[in-house]
Amino acid sequence: MTDKLILITLLVKLGVMASVASVLARGKTFRRLFFAEQRRPSQTIGLLAFFLVPLTLGVWVRTTVPNFLAADISFETIILLGLLVGPLWAMLGGIVLALPALHHAEYLALPFNAVLGLLAGVLGRFVEPDEIWSFTPFIDLSLYRWVRRVLRTPRIDRQFLMLFLIVAAEACRDWLAHLFPNRLFALLATEPWVQVLVWFSAPIVVGIAIKVWNALRMEMKLEEQKRLLLEARLDALQRQINPHFLFNTLNSIASLVRVKPELAREMTVKLANILRALLKDHDTYVPLSDELSFTDDYLDIEVVRFGAEKLRVEKEIDPRTLSAMVPSILLQPLIENSIKHGLEPRLNGGTVTLRSRLDGNRVLIEVADDGVGMVNRPPSALNRNGAGIGMKNVQERLEVLYGTQASFTVVSNPGRGTLVTIEIPAHLQDAT
Repeated sequence: MTDKLILITLLVKLGVMASVASVLARGKTFRRLFFAEQRRPSQTIGLLAFFLVPLTLGVWVRTTVPNFLAADISFETIILLGLLVGPLWAMLGGIVLALPALHHAEYLALPFNAVLGLLAGVLGRFVEPDEIWSFTPFIDLSLYRWVRRVLRTPRIDRQFLMLFLIVAAEACRDWLAHLFPNRLFALLATEPWVQVLVWFSAPIVVGIAIKVWNALRMEMKLEEQKRLLLEARLDALQRQINPHFLFNTLNSIASLVRVKPELAREMTVKLANILRALLKDHDTYVPLSDELSFTDDYLDIEVVRFGAEKLRVEKEIDPRTLSAMVPSILLQPLIENSIKHGLEPRLNGGTVTLRSRLDGNRVLIEVADDGVGMVNRPPSALNRNGAGIGMKNVQERLEVLYGTQASFTVVSNPGRGTLVTIEIPAHLQDAT
């Protein structure tokens, strides 16, 4: 084996490890198993299969294809398994990776791989996970700064310890391969400087895989944080309740207790239903029939408060839309806005109309009133901010849940009323 072939092999190994790490990172199952906080034994075996199937094939290729030595990255793989999975699993992986080498009469491969897996696993238990994920063979760009820091606060630099032990393990493999020719695979150079490059190539190859997976790990963490932020934001929007509505309803109940106790009891039950729906950990989506049931309780209370002669409710609901999944507590803020800003200022009240229909694979929901409309509000402001906090919250929830797949439009004519139209994808309950 010439030194020139060894140098070419070292360069190709870097590319092979980068390719293998990138290909594995694309698999959803690999990501789920690899980054799981806890794994069952069956899941760990599944994870090992992602490593061992292609890389054991690489060892076999190395033993059968002349001068294609870079296909064998079993040494670095065992170290990765020990650091990231555990000692016993790294030993098992090392034994499997040694099988093609045993068939090629490299009898030291099995015991060496098993011991290497054990040592790498022990090192992985000694080093903190964050130190493993931040591992790099380039410990510090300034050796002077590193020495000064260690002398000032003496401690074990685990990054340097990992680098040293990987290099020492590679040097030990080369020494054993020199003592027992053809019984253990290693890259043995004639020039000392080339052999030093062989030793230091191992931590570089390990570092490449860790950097690829750590970038994926950070991306997944950012996505998880974004998801949690959106859920928190959505939950805050869902849990908003107008305190004026609560106080006014309680006052109405108090005034009815003696005069109309049965009606007061009915209002209390409906208020309890509303509070239960607002405060419980409900699903993000509910069938439209459930959403309409919630709004019925709200409207029944408002009708009692304002009087049936001042607040009238009409519904034009397409039965096919009742099973459509819609965001929970979607309509109540819009109805509240219609009553408070549209009908309440009118002396003779008015009508709130709820409509729904299917339009292809879309569900259209409308909340209309014949109130005073939005006075002194330019059309451009309607699209941007809606009409008050209720509409703005509904817009934000639709943006969070559907993005550009949902539309929210407001049309208002002063003195004639306001129409709010929501258009969302039609996800029917039976289809889900």
